[in-house]
Amino acid sequence: MERTDVNTLGEFGLIDHLTSGFANRQSTTVLGVGDDAAIIAGGDEQIVVSTDMLVEGIHFDFTYTPLKHLGYKAVIVNLSDICAMNARPQQITVSIALSNRFSVEALDEFYAGIKAACEQYGVDLVGGDTTSSNRGLIISVTAIGRAPADRITRRSGAKVGDLVCVTGSLGGAYLGLQLLEREKQVFLDNPDMQPDMGEYAPTLLARQLRPEARTDMVDTFAKEGIVPTSMIDISDGLASELFHICKASGVGAIIEESGVPISNDAQLQALEFNLDPITCALSGGEDYELLFTIDPKDTEKIRFLPDIYIAGEIVAREDGVKLHTKGGNIHEITAQGWNHFE
Repeated sequence: MERTDVNTLGEFGLIDHLTSGFANRQSTTVLGVGDDAAIIAGGDEQIVVSTDMLVEGIHFDFTYTPLKHLGYKAVIVNLSDICAMNARPQQITVSIALSNRFSVEALDEFYAGIKAACEQYGVDLVGGDTTSSNRGLIISVTAIGRAPADRITRRSGAKVGDLVCVTGSLGGAYLGLQLLEREKQVFLDNPDMQPDMGEYAPTLLARQLRPEARTDMVDTFAKEGIVPTSMIDISDGLASELFHICKASGVGAIIEESGVPISNDAQLQALEFNLDPITCALSGGEDYELLFTIDPKDTEKIRFLPDIYIAGEIVAREDGVKLHTKGGNIHEITAQGWNHFE
């Protein structure tokens, strides 16, 4: 029997391959596989549903990940997908598979993080499942949200001339991970050594271990009368997410390096690691900010809104996806985000 390695397809190629033969049979299925969340008809408002898995040794490392932080983050990464549809999260389900090394007390700590996230974002835990695992911890969270049909935003609506916008700042979570990995290696080499994270650690470690979902931006859009033409959350790096929008919308894009928001702490830490800050922002991932496009007519509505940055413009597909550097050069952007199968 012919054997094809999944690495030849990658995560999203594999999803496309496995689901391409499925047709939607229910009239209530508005949108199936292929966006940050599925859309289901639900009366005056539509329902959006998203699921993510976190696997020990792949997505998190207990050497430096507290259980309470892990519970919080497991919820946030799913709420972020709901925000990317311009919807408000309302409920979650949590399923876990765990090995016998986890005690009840350890699980209490993990669920304390889940509870903290639910309280912070006003969502309800409404179900889930538990089972055993031969090795480690596996977490699956499903998030459910709602929004009026005319406010839901997909990846596929970007048009030539739209502005490309980003919330927050990028690259911090990746650099926080680099700090944690560096200190892990120091500890493995000499367990008596005390960690020395450096002066930029507080903000960068928070970005990695305790990210936040941008529900505030969903509220801001509603208040200002803005409906993004396309949107996606930044989990795999700005470059990767930009390619998803361009592919779904059939367009290209040009990003201005000067328009990509990177915090001072992230820039300085990148330089300490001899890394290019813009590379960290483009390819780092796990920032859980929002990348979105808007019609130019909405420019004045967002120009002075806090924590929103105009980073570029949508162009024709044949113009590609490119970066205009501060030095005036133009480079092709390559998506180097996280590959789950390597």
